[in-house]
Amino acid sequence: MVHRRELAGETLVFGNQGALWGNAMTWWDHDTGSIWSQPLGEAIAGPRKGERIEALPVTFTTWSTWLEAHPATLALDAPGGVTGFDLEELVIVVDLGVDAAAYPVVDVQRLGVINDVVAGVEIAVVSDPQDPQRWRVFSRRLDDRVVELEQRSGQIVDVATGTQWDVVSGVARQGPLVGDALNVLSGFTAFPGDFDTFWPEGRMWRP
Repeated sequence: MVHRRELAGETLVFGNQGALWGNAMTWWDHDTGSIWSQPLGEAIAGPRKGERIEALPVTFTTWSTWLEAHPATLALDAPGGVTGFDLEELVIVVDLGVDAAAYPVVDVQRLGVINDVVAGVEIAVVSDPQDPQRWRVFSRRLDDRVVELEQRSGQIVDVATGTQWDVVSGVARQGPLVGDALNVLSGFTAFPGDFDTFWPEGRMWRP
């Protein structure tokens, strides 16, 4: 997960608080000592309790796939082991503040696209046909038009026009809507059992 550190015009500095809350990391901010929940991006204790910072769109993929799309990327070269997390065991969470929904990764990979509505926002959770380890969350609204996406012949297209959309950028690459772009929305992975802990009023998507 990636969050914007700016809050009310101030840039916050965080540290790892060390304890887990709801089986997830907590931070502390150096200014007030408030404790923050990583999944929620919200202060859960201290002077800033109840305040939230913005979650930014991210993608979960392999390094080789990322470099193919972003060849100029620089990364921290630090030793690390193989992760113990299996993507297929996780859910993709879309938290839009007043509403949240979770989408099992196995269903996103199997279907290619899940069209849904969260907090009144038309969204699509998309699995890359060329790399099932890569996924994105997009807004399906284009001005006064709402597109419905599907996976067809190894491409992500909208049903009405057949326009092909790039899974990384959300830009239409071929078809009647070429040049238009779908907004990328924030989404992140979580363990299914933790979803109810952080979003008790949220909805787990089912086929």
